[in-house]
Amino acid sequence: MAKEVTRKMKFTIAAGRASMAPPLGPALSPTGIDANQFISRFNEDTKDAGGILTPVILTIYDDRTFDMAYKTPPVSALIKKALNLKSGSPTPNIKKVGKLSQAQVLEIVEIKLPDLNTRDVEAAKKIVEGTAKQMGVEIEK
Repeated sequence: MAKEVTRKMKFTIAAGRASMAPPLGPALSPTGIDANQFISRFNEDTKDAGGILTPVILTIYDDRTFDMAYKTPPVSALIKKALNLKSGSPTPNIKKVGKLSQAQVLEIVEIKLPDLNTRDVEAAKKIVEGTAKQMGVEIEK
């Protein structure tokens, strides 16, 4: 007989840096799972990702066991990593904070493609370019 799912939770946590500090600790406490086990497993699985934001879907079962499914980092986090930015522009239409090459856009597309709602590379490039534009990042032609 299959285990019954009692709850699904989504978190976006810096890779390798999960801790019991808010908001993660207080969110996990009422679930009844071993939060320290979740944190140590997450940190172990993501230790090589260099602190980039990593979405994780936590599925909790009625016997207090859980499964974790990892997603690819947000496009904005990948752009910030590619350009070594702390944040995007506060006024993206006026102040530009960087410039992405076509090669960098393709690298981001390759990483993000499994989680996008398209399988077409050209459409995925437009998604990445749109996010970059909203962050105040220019795209080289």
